[in-house]
Amino acid sequence: MAKTPRKSSGRGQRDLTVKVKTARGRKLSSTLWLQRQLNDPYVKRAQAEGFRGRAAFKILELDDKYRFLVPGARVVDLGCAPGGWCQVAVKRCNVLGEKSGKAQGRVIGVDLQEVEPIAGAEIHQLDFLDEGADDKVKEWLGGTADVVMSDMAASSSGHKQTDHLRIIALCEAAAYFAFDVLEEGGTFVAKVLAGGAEGSLQHLLKQRFEKVANVKPPASRSDSSEKFVVATGFRGREA
Repeated sequence: MAKTPRKSSGRGQRDLTVKVKTARGRKLSSTLWLQRQLNDPYVKRAQAEGFRGRAAFKILELDDKYRFLVPGARVVDLGCAPGGWCQVAVKRCNVLGEKSGKAQGRVIGVDLQEVEPIAGAEIHQLDFLDEGADDKVKEWLGGTADVVMSDMAASSSGHKQTDHLRIIALCEAAAYFAFDVLEEGGTFVAKVLAGGAEGSLQHLLKQRFEKVANVKPPASRSDSSEKFVVATGFRGREA
């Protein structure tokens, strides 16, 4: 008489989570970071879909909600390395003319370091804080921008409050840059860190834009203090 197969209790099944052994000379923090990367679904999606990093999904999710990367939009990406945000902008703004009958946009990426070329994007090695940087960008763009976006983060000092103040200062600098290059009605998107010092930034943006939202997209890791400010409806340089 044939025996009825027993149902699996789940015990003994293979754990599909990738675990990384601590190698000689590697710090525990590095091992944990590597393990997180190997098990991050956004990292796997980025590899599968040809994006240069998981950060591409942050701007995708923000744009899904606020719709600022539209066909024909002129976009400036500050601190664009490694290029994932530019890749998204090129596709959604129809830079390559893939959407028949839709306007073609422009994407300008600037960064302190050299960035590998991105199809459809114009990449320039530039410090946006340099005097005259805004004029250079407008010259390259052939006018003003519809969107200025930034995923920049200041170098980590290891001190949480110091790092928070640094990134807020960097975001404020990016905002002032945006004031100089944005078209009326334009959008500013930038990464900030939650921590209590962003009140001055919020006040500044609310003076210059119709709406200011603070968002943590699903692609932002739950244990990260990062969030994104999305300011829409730029009132113009004379505001």
